Amino acid sequence: MAAATPKKIRMVAGLGNPGEEYKDTRHNAGFKAIDELARQAGVTYWKNQLGAEVATIQVHDPEAEGGRREVLLVKPQSFMNTSGGPISKLCAQNKITVEELLVIHDELDIPEGDVRVKVGGGHAGHNGLRSIIDKMGSRDFSRIRTGIGNPPGRMAVADFVLKQFRPKELEDFENTCARAADAAGLALTQGVVYARDHVNGGAASNGKH
Repeated sequence: MAAATPKKIRMVAGLGNPGEEYKDTRHNAGFKAIDELARQAGVTYWKNQLGAEVATIQVHDPEAEGGRREVLLVKPQSFMNTSGGPISKLCAQNKITVEELLVIHDELDIPEGDVRVKVGGGHAGHNGLRSIIDKMGSRDFSRIRTGIGNPPGRMAVADFVLKQFRPKELEDFENTCARAADAAGLALTQGVVYARDHVNGGAASNGKH
């Protein structure tokens, strides 16, 4: 079954776990990328709404009224494996379709430091994605996949994704999350397909813009 064609993104949801003990862990790549998007947009106000922290930004869109499109930045506060609840409720309240949703998450199947854009697909065992697919009733949302690589040795996946970083590791991870935010920004202004063609595999532009 082919994935639906993505529409203009109206919500970017970053996945993570709330609370200080999870703040600097691999599983919170989505939260960190959303925070960077918010910083770039000059967000000063977050509101708690339907189980998530929500901020509103404006992105350039020549086809929208006034040349700007409103986009919601969302950080579910319900823990990773129930992320779909707040996201689906916010989509329903704001009449946002699944094709207008972009999700930023950590990805074991991509080398550490890589960032890739994907339209649709399964959950590959990621509990946050599984919850969103379940609650939205569809897999046709777009994703920014933030590579964290596989656990070393025999370390359990849960221990790996929730382990606190050492300072040098954290710096590298935050750089990766900033690149994920940049990829999301490209998807917001140029479209998901454009972002995918330019982000995946480096600057894979073939002269077509």
